[in-house]
Amino acid sequence: MASPRIEAVVRQRHRMGESPVWEEGTGQLLFVDITAGLVCRWSPLTGEVQTVGLRNRVGCVALRQKGAYVVAAGTRLGFLDWETQQVQWVAWLDRDKPHNRFNDGKVDPAGRFVAGTMPEPSAPGVWEQGQGSLYTLYADHSVVRHLHGLGIPNGLDWSLDHSTFYHVDSLDYSVHVYSYDVQTGKIANPRLLYQLPQGQGMPDGMCVDVAGKLWVACIDGGRVIRLDPETGSQLCVVEMPVSRVTSCCFGGTDYADLYVTSAADGLSPEQLLQEPQAGHIFKVTGLGVRGVAPRPYTG
Repeated sequence: MASPRIEAVVRQRHRMGESPVWEEGTGQLLFVDITAGLVCRWSPLTGEVQTVGLRNRVGCVALRQKGAYVVAAGTRLGFLDWETQQVQWVAWLDRDKPHNRFNDGKVDPAGRFVAGTMPEPSAPGVWEQGQGSLYTLYADHSVVRHLHGLGIPNGLDWSLDHSTFYHVDSLDYSVHVYSYDVQTGKIANPRLLYQLPQGQGMPDGMCVDVAGKLWVACIDGGRVIRLDPETGSQLCVVEMPVSRVTSCCFGGTDYADLYVTSAADGLSPEQLLQEPQAGHIFKVTGLGVRGVAPRPYTG
């Protein structure tokens, strides 16, 4: 891998920047600030960040074919119209778990939206085990729960041939691999792909490059790691200038730039002084690899 260059491109302190998605049609980067309840859109041409505020914590955002975005906020799924700033809610999940909320999500190769729910911490850094689920929103707006009993469902993506699903459980410090039926969206046959070593933070958001390798952001580890899904080995590390690295996606021209989100929440005032770029959005160039374009939800 070539020597990377890291630049803070969105120099605003986001409380919990997450879920970056490159929107090729507009040449802009979408992302969310979970804690602030914001869906954000950054233009590299003007440097402007536009925001839409939602009433609940917003876990993730994804593209949609019909001129809107898919959002997961609180325990609901809906479609955000950017111009009117209105959301059409189509599903409400985990009604029996009032302390849960949606976390990370992404559109699968067939155009379905897949997202996971997680418990809010009962104390700083303390979460109840087994409360998370993974849901799929189909084109007809029906929802199926495919996985349950998870810790903190997080980064997700698919193999280049669409037959394999990769998924992070942050509470287990692990990346899992499943067989995936792209025709039905069924997820089966779980196995451990990678266990993050102790002291390197928690695995968080994830994306896949054109070589089929995984890029995993490590919150409280200050790094993004590249994994080989065939061998389960770590190929390289990109050390970031902040510790709370939350997620990543490829974007820009030919999807050659890696965009990395970060968080300021969870850092003490002393730590924030030591990390003046905490909560910023970064662009990593010179990696020598390209990413895969995100898919829009087809419903």
